[in-house]
Amino acid sequence: MSAQHLERRHAELLVQGGMVVTPAGVERIDLACVDGRILALGDLQQSWSADTRLDARGLHVLPGVIDSQVHFREPGLVHKENLEAGTRGAVLGGVTALFEMPNTHPLTLRAADLKAKLEAARGRAWCDHAFYIGGSDLNAESLAELENLPGCAGVKIFMGSSFGSLLADDTQVLRRILSHGRRRVAVHAEDEARLRERKHLVEASGDPRQHPLWRDETSALMATRRIVQLAEEIGRRIHILHVSSAAEMAYLAHHRRRVTVEVTPHHLTLQAPECYERLGTLAQMNPPLRERHHQEALWQGIRTGVVDVIGSDHAPHRLDEKAQPYPQSPSGMTGVQTLLPLMLDHLQAGRLSLQRLVDLTSAGPARIFGIEGKGRIAPGFDADFSIVDLGARRRIRNDWIASVSGWTPYDGVTVTGWPIHTVVRAQVVVCDETLRGQPQGRPLEFLETRPAASRRCSPG
Repeated sequence: MSAQHLERRHAELLVQGGMVVTPAGVERIDLACVDGRILALGDLQQSWSADTRLDARGLHVLPGVIDSQVHFREPGLVHKENLEAGTRGAVLGGVTALFEMPNTHPLTLRAADLKAKLEAARGRAWCDHAFYIGGSDLNAESLAELENLPGCAGVKIFMGSSFGSLLADDTQVLRRILSHGRRRVAVHAEDEARLRERKHLVEASGDPRQHPLWRDETSALMATRRIVQLAEEIGRRIHILHVSSAAEMAYLAHHRRRVTVEVTPHHLTLQAPECYERLGTLAQMNPPLRERHHQEALWQGIRTGVVDVIGSDHAPHRLDEKAQPYPQSPSGMTGVQTLLPLMLDHLQAGRLSLQRLVDLTSAGPARIFGIEGKGRIAPGFDADFSIVDLGARRRIRNDWIASVSGWTPYDGVTVTGWPIHTVVRAQVVVCDETLRGQPQGRPLEFLETRPAASRRCSPG
């Protein structure tokens, strides 16, 4: 054999012996990664040397999980969460990239606000990241420019449950927002007028079990219908966040041309009234956790393909804040770190397949948001891997949660399936469930934000 054939190629990372989830299915192969990307797949142990070898025998190698809805509270609310702690929790939970929301102080409405967040994440974020610009009456005519700034995940609309300039519940304001820009717009759809009318129902009782009575499925369906009809009229693609009700899911099943759908692990896992009886205001989020028939409709949406994405809606508050009397208590709970463990547990329970899980958490977000180089294990894609033990049994504990808030609604819950290693662009940031190295997360890049001259194809 010639010296040329004996020469070994060199990788910065070689992932060995895992069951790798590729577009072709699940294969026991090795992965060679160079310059942060996947270069080769196959039986590589004899033909490749490596700076780092990661033993994945007995484990499944998934494309890096992308959480497209988190609230990391920085700037202005860092007593609840911050970018370092939030992204640390993300990678410990197997998440390799995420989109952060604009309801911070100040609100993320201008180019300077986005730039400040990107600067704050530099050298502190453990995973790759992008930030939403809030769609508002104040910036509607500037959104076509703002949504194309580097590091921008797109535009987020709050039709309800927000404050100040970020609340966009007026139809003419919504029309202006949707008319400027072309990227997919993410929407929190609850009808603000109906929520205000119905708040008196819970103010006297102080009973968190009435949260889904106040914020009923009609308020969600009214807002969803309104924004879908506007999007169809204008021709804008939209993404309905945290769908929580059977009525919404049935409606959205017939409006799929420009509309994509997210559900959260919380709505798939926790049920009213039991969750409120057990957790009190710790189970309070918007839109609410609802009764069993709503949850069953969400799972049916996953089975039939109506649901495109799983997002955590990680929205932490401190325990002392959550302990305020309902409904003065704030809505929201941690979720980024438990997204993958919960969905792996649902996988083991037979509620979805491994390929469907990968589509909902990796390929789906990359596809519908146009994220460059993410969402697939294939040559040329970023070497982002969520490496899991499908059979591992772990008990989720508050002391495992990295969030500044320090708690999870799943404290004490045992799950089957657990993230073991997390790899971001060929850097092993979690090894054997332990954080290692330093934060090296980078801003995500998007297909639609590249200048026309740099696109791979052009007309003519």
